[in-house]
Amino acid sequence: AKPKAGHRGWDLTGIRTLVLYLLEYIFHLTCVFSFHVQFQKQGKDVEKVKQRLAEIANYVDKFYRMLNIRVALVGLEVWSDVDKCAVTQDAFTTLHEFLDWRKLKLLPQQPHDNAQLISGVYFQGTTIGMAPIMSMCTAEQSGGIVVDHSDNPLGAAATLAHELGHNFGMNHDTPERGCGCRMTADRGGCIMTPSTGYPFPTVFSTCSKKDLVASLEKGVGMCLYNTPEVKLLYGGQKCGNGYIEEGEECDCGETEECLNPCCNAKTCTLKGDAVCAHGQCCEDCQLKPAGTPCRESSNSCDLPEFCTGTNPHCPANVYLHDGHACHNMDGYCYNGICQTHEQQCITLWGPGAKPAPGICFERVNSAGDPYGNCGKDSKGSFAKCQARDARCGKIQCQGGAYSPVIGTNAVSIDTTIHPQEGGNIRCRGTHVYLGDDMPDPGLVLAGTKCAEGMICLNRQCQNVSVFGVHKCSGKCNGRGECNNKKNCHCKAHWAPPFCDRAGFGGSVDSGPMRQAADSSAVAMGVLVTLLCLLSAGLIVCLKRKALVQILCINKKSAIQKLRYFDALLKRLALTCPHMSTSLCGKICVMSPKYSRKERRCILSFLLLLPTPCHVDAVSL
Repeated sequence: AKPKAGHRGWDLTGIRTLVLYLLEYIFHLTCVFSFHVQFQKQGKDVEKVKQRLAEIANYVDKFYRMLNIRVALVGLEVWSDVDKCAVTQDAFTTLHEFLDWRKLKLLPQQPHDNAQLISGVYFQGTTIGMAPIMSMCTAEQSGGIVVDHSDNPLGAAATLAHELGHNFGMNHDTPERGCGCRMTADRGGCIMTPSTGYPFPTVFSTCSKKDLVASLEKGVGMCLYNTPEVKLLYGGQKCGNGYIEEGEECDCGETEECLNPCCNAKTCTLKGDAVCAHGQCCEDCQLKPAGTPCRESSNSCDLPEFCTGTNPHCPANVYLHDGHACHNMDGYCYNGICQTHEQQCITLWGPGAKPAPGICFERVNSAGDPYGNCGKDSKGSFAKCQARDARCGKIQCQGGAYSPVIGTNAVSIDTTIHPQEGGNIRCRGTHVYLGDDMPDPGLVLAGTKCAEGMICLNRQCQNVSVFGVHKCSGKCNGRGECNNKKNCHCKAHWAPPFCDRAGFGGSVDSGPMRQAADSSAVAMGVLVTLLCLLSAGLIVCLKRKALVQILCINKKSAIQKLRYFDALLKRLALTCPHMSTSLCGKICVMSPKYSRKERRCILSFLLLLPTPCHVDAVSL
């Protein structure tokens, strides 16, 4: 994002850097903000700074509500001595350092989905913010940097919302895109406009909404579906803020905006016989049955979630463990998305596009220039790709449209290679002019398969075994797959946690796959089976004499068979006087009164009875 002329920044004398980290929840999304403030000298009013940052967070929350996304401030931290990462006037270097610090230091201490740094240091040129596009939820790039450039907190909020939009996959609202914006330029325009100024934008365009939907459909933001930890909300609890906090049964917002028939907005309590008021597993103020689908899988690496029958909210989103094979073994799951070179080529060049041969990646990306590289190093210089990492640099494609389909700000970089064996190979790369606030999206995405058993991480082609997916799946007994929580997601008729016994499928994280109604069907099936067995037993009882005759004396005449069988029954009755009720005693069969042949005959007779017979230890 760039500022328009005439901006005067808020007085940040002595204040250099603010950082916020966010935890989002989609379709009632909650963001966790924490601001880190570093002072150059003593004496600044920390509480005043915190109050300002809370205002910025509230503005961003209001902007994103129109997209059914919530942003909630949950924490504030102060850097009072030194910056925890390098903050300079070079925007790219600052972004690189900040994202590295977030991954290595912040994430292990404070789990979150996105982090934004707010700086009192102005960057070189006109850049007042920078963020990687379509990077939400990734450990490496889910974040951005923002300059607090105006006295009005609305200015920083608009820039923050803009950079967060890039993380969500929103591109700039350029004229050639024909975006619809309900605010004219003199009233601020829309948030994703490349250059913003006073009055500041407060709404999103139709293009931004389409970009967001497209990103979510691709699997961007898999971490955003999780219910937030309300205890972390900054500023304390309050009835009417839209978050169910301790002591509240529900919270539908302020009284004038509440339309929920199950919740009393004034007291944040449930009305009448209501059991619940919010959540995908709450309908007509009552809980949906266990096993009711509440979130379908969005792609081949995502897993569905189901209501538990005890909670109004859909379980936290889970997806296949990183490193799980997908797309017919053409890719590996990473952060819930199946990343492949082919899919990225189609995104850039349209249908019919496919990855170029490996020699294209090796030759082009060994240059270390804007058109062939493995990203930038910490100094902002283009890095050359080593041969083994070439397929993790700039994407190289063939086929597709005449020019890139991602907008007029993308140009084709064609390279012709002459292999030693003769002929020509055409390699098609892209250079995308997306502005000063977005790194190059023409690079191969993290998590893309770069060779058999190898995956792109940090611009390097690494062994997929680093994720440990095979070890994790081994405990699922071949009846399920390992999810990102390292738990088994079992097939429909097996029970978690290890899929080693009969059950209703799913996992300890995602709820049961089969609805409660299914159990009635199972019971009916069992009943029908028992009735069939009883009928069969009755038939056996009626025909057992004939069957025993066939089994025991098939070489005798009909009269001989009847006499033999009657004599055998009489002897059996003498040996086992309670034959009518307990014909299965082992002593009856093991009695020395019977020959080996007679024992076999009796055993056959006992096995034909409709009542269970304990003959497992009979020696014949």
